[in-house]
Amino acid sequence: MTSSVKFVHLNVHTEYSLSEGIARIKDLAIEAHSAGMPAVAMTDINNLYAAVKFYRSCLNAGVKPLFGVELTLGAVTPSDPGGKIILLCLNNRGFKGVSELLTQLYTQPREGRELIANLDQIESVADDVIAVTGFDGAIGSLIRSGHVLESVQVAEKLVQIFKDRLFFELTRTGRPGETVFEDEALVISQTLNIPLVATNAVRFLKADDFEAHEIRTCIHQGRILDDPRRPRHFTAEQYLRSSEEMSILFDDLPSAIINTSEIATKCNVFLDFQTTHMPRYPLADNVSADDELIRLSNEGLDRYRELWPARVDDSYVQRLQIETDTINRMGFAGYFLIVADFVRWATENDVPVGPGRGSGAGSLVAFALGITRLDPIHHGLLFERFLNPDRVSLPDFDIDFCMVGRDRVIDYVSKKYGADKVAQIITYNTLAARAVVRDVGRVMGMPYGFCDTLAKLVPFEVGMTLEKALAQDDELRRRFKNEAEVTQLIENGLRLEGMPRNAGKHAGGLVIAPEPISEFSPLYWEHGMGQAVTQFDKDDLESIGLVKFDFLGLRTLTVIDRAVKLINHDRVEAGEAELDLERLEPNDPDVYKLICTGRTTALFQLESRGMQELIQRLRPDRFDELVALVALFRPGPLQSGMVDDFIDRKHGRQPVSYLHDTLKTVLEPTYGVILYQEQVMEIARSLAGFSLGSADLLRRAMGKKKPEEMERQRQIFIDGATDRGVKAENAAHIFDLIEKFAGYGFNKSHSAAYALLSYQTAWLKQHYPAQFMSAALSADMEHTDKVVILINEAKALGLSVQSPDINQGSLKFAVDLDGSIIYGLGAIKGVGEKALENILDERSSNGAFTDLMSFCRRVDSQKVNKKTFEALICAGALDSFGSARSQLLGQLPQAMEAAGQHIANLSSGQNDMFGLPLTEEIVSLKSGFPTWTARKALEMERHSLGFYLTGHPMAHHQSEISQLVSEPIGSTRPTPERVVTLSGLVQGLRTFQNRRGETMAFFQLDDGTGFADVSVFPDAYGQFRSALSSNGIVLTRGLTGVDDRSGLLSLKIEGIWTLEEARERALTSLSISLPQGVAGAKIIQELQEMLRKYVPGPTNINIEYLNQEGDSLSMSLGDQWRVQPDEDLIESLLTFAGESGVKFLYRSSLLTAQNLSKFDNLAA
Repeated sequence: MTSSVKFVHLNVHTEYSLSEGIARIKDLAIEAHSAGMPAVAMTDINNLYAAVKFYRSCLNAGVKPLFGVELTLGAVTPSDPGGKIILLCLNNRGFKGVSELLTQLYTQPREGRELIANLDQIESVADDVIAVTGFDGAIGSLIRSGHVLESVQVAEKLVQIFKDRLFFELTRTGRPGETVFEDEALVISQTLNIPLVATNAVRFLKADDFEAHEIRTCIHQGRILDDPRRPRHFTAEQYLRSSEEMSILFDDLPSAIINTSEIATKCNVFLDFQTTHMPRYPLADNVSADDELIRLSNEGLDRYRELWPARVDDSYVQRLQIETDTINRMGFAGYFLIVADFVRWATENDVPVGPGRGSGAGSLVAFALGITRLDPIHHGLLFERFLNPDRVSLPDFDIDFCMVGRDRVIDYVSKKYGADKVAQIITYNTLAARAVVRDVGRVMGMPYGFCDTLAKLVPFEVGMTLEKALAQDDELRRRFKNEAEVTQLIENGLRLEGMPRNAGKHAGGLVIAPEPISEFSPLYWEHGMGQAVTQFDKDDLESIGLVKFDFLGLRTLTVIDRAVKLINHDRVEAGEAELDLERLEPNDPDVYKLICTGRTTALFQLESRGMQELIQRLRPDRFDELVALVALFRPGPLQSGMVDDFIDRKHGRQPVSYLHDTLKTVLEPTYGVILYQEQVMEIARSLAGFSLGSADLLRRAMGKKKPEEMERQRQIFIDGATDRGVKAENAAHIFDLIEKFAGYGFNKSHSAAYALLSYQTAWLKQHYPAQFMSAALSADMEHTDKVVILINEAKALGLSVQSPDINQGSLKFAVDLDGSIIYGLGAIKGVGEKALENILDERSSNGAFTDLMSFCRRVDSQKVNKKTFEALICAGALDSFGSARSQLLGQLPQAMEAAGQHIANLSSGQNDMFGLPLTEEIVSLKSGFPTWTARKALEMERHSLGFYLTGHPMAHHQSEISQLVSEPIGSTRPTPERVVTLSGLVQGLRTFQNRRGETMAFFQLDDGTGFADVSVFPDAYGQFRSALSSNGIVLTRGLTGVDDRSGLLSLKIEGIWTLEEARERALTSLSISLPQGVAGAKIIQELQEMLRKYVPGPTNINIEYLNQEGDSLSMSLGDQWRVQPDEDLIESLLTFAGESGVKFLYRSSLLTAQNLSKFDNLAA
């Protein structure tokens, strides 16, 4: 073999094989090039997911990409178990054929999850592919199982199909059975003239990646590494060997090396990144898309003129003409018509659509067609920011739909344009930082709690990586350095982090093609999917010229829609006209007053703490400032000084300047601050004579900051400005300022559209608070943390929130006639929608439920199970039956059993002794179950609802807590600054990273008398982070102050403990008062049994009682009866002695003592 022949890897599983293979696409191309290989193949299992990425990576690395796929071929002979076969695409026909074959395999009916191809399907692509089969194929399986004759028969059939395009694959990776297979394969090869090809069955790039690869296979299999029963299909030799290594390994079979290079030469697939495949809008034969766009746009503008005759002048007609000419010239009329069509259908079919998103709101054509709801001329928005006539690029409308109705719109599009031409887009769930810690730890055999605790040390934020987490979290970094197990886990996690774990469906992406999708991308489908998805992701689809549409779900639209429906129901009942939000002008001063109060909970884009702080400073009082507010609340403006300039100029603390007199109209709405990208474009046009298309190119160039291009644009700008009488030095200065702020500039079209939604939610909250808050609660029912915030906000607005009631509530929250909010039964934890549908249907058909027995009989026990009943009872939803919750819960098993028997009797047709139907049996339910204490009832309510609704737990812990806290929050003055201890519930916890990457937290502390805004700085966060996630009472110690944003008491934390931790640290004794005359042996024995399982512990037990003479006596039970003050013990003692019969004795100094050992408080 000549030294010029280079070996080429033809069997490589990348990270996109999902179940095995960890070769990252970019690294594969780079490694192949570094090893001097002219080409490399990608042969993933049953997919071409990474085809476009692989193609680009190879071209960038200077390596020829070879496309292949590994399929499972079904049985050919009686003993044939089936096996793997690799198909390498010879040309573009082969690539298309393999794509169509994959689509067929995924979309045809099949049993189970495995894809199995038959000979006929393989033969359909045989002319344009090279087939490679070997150790893992059917022939290899038959040889290893002793069926050599049948292996020859399979080989003969494959030769008939592929002729000289069939190759035998030989591997020498140390897997059991390879030698046996090779010996027989060589004989068959000579007999049938089948050429040989060497591979290394590559599954990872470096030899030391083997363990990481084994971990990945175990993650997929759900096994652990040390499981002796798990299959071990791979060896440490299956890495990307160099050409020299492979040549040495197969020096006795040089043809097997030479053939890899020859195959690589024959395989030539080219992907087209130049052609756009625009979908076709269905039109009558004699109508063009261009003419239809002009007609519909003009009709839309005419309708708008009828609504606002004073506003629509000739400038609108001229702008519309310019836009339609540009759209038609660029060939995008069909795109606009398609978007307008499905938006129109959504509107007509009760699916709310957003006013706009992104730069599309700048198009008057889009506005006239109904795609957007914001007049771009009235709001100063530019078409060229969306579609630049000087730069051919696809338009991209992102459309917001109501969460509930979005799928109906997608179904409509699929039916209209053909299911074969419409597909949703694939996405991949990756092994993200937290997930990879849990998965790798599980596979390595580490306990769940250990892995979970470690994973929670990884900060929860978008784009977080293990590398970032190690830099940001002190505790994670310390454990990584000091604990060998953690070091090994994290290092393995780093090797796998970011790899795709499984395929799924993109939340809102849809592609519409002019021809069947499989002509451009293979499809993927699994059981449970309503529709097949493309195997290429959204970026790859766009790069090959397919047009993507984003159908995004926006919860705010659902809230607005439900609120308006509730409002209009009441208005119609009262004989009033229905509310139409689209007709509202955003100029209500009361709405801006509400926004400026900072009470922005549930207001779109305005409810975060940071935004509330910005609102307090800016105090917007008109719509332009609301638009600016949305644009200003970003890291760039906040850190660059733009925000301070804007606010100071608005409030007259700083003079307003406009750089040049000609720019006043451009910059006046933002007080001379260059805030929007559109302003950069307008400045270039006004001052330097740029067309808006050229100005958009300038804006883009400033964003990319390429020195040569920027210098060229700078000179064009200066020349244009001097031609208009501006001094060159002034023009240069203005250009430098524009360049500085262009990087921070925001898309005004997007900001204006979203500001409109912000205004609409604020208007609803101001004028119809009950309906708005009810709608907001319904939209977030499944998020308990959000429900708590919204309930508290509703109460702060003076609204009454009713307890859940099985006879009044429905699935969602509603508004009662008296204006109170009716609790949505769907928000009760453990109560499923199907169960509620059955309950509500029965109530609607046969009236209210009157007692537990009839309730159990009337509902379907197959849908409403015991856990559902329990959740309803604990939430208070059955309080209208007139029995205590503890009694209902105790009676439930008997009631369910009796109801089941009753239904069984009815279904069997039993009659009484006279042949008459059985009358309803009267069942007497047991009673006398122990009554819950008030605080246990409240705890059970929290368990079912996720929070406390009917009371505050502090009310039941007041005598205990008062020993530890300085005073109630409502009585605590913020000044002078001093250290205090306060107690309450953690509400609205938010964590984030400061500029140094350290984690901080904010929350509100609520004790029922008031609120305190609490700041937890990095040192305290690291020490007390576990207490922050508590659902119960916490005690906090810190420095008082006034919160600049809310004006509330603020607290800078130096310590925070759960009530349980406080008891363990500082509860020195529990004093139990026995009722007079009951200090007998039986009572003492009962008390001992109660205490016994909580011994030993740090807390003394004292008994107080009255003897027969009425003398008050007290005794300590001694060291052997010191207990762990567990909540269950406390509850038992309260039930035993009554709330007034249990006294807590704390030593408050122990709460803050450092390095307190478990039983140090015994010294008290």
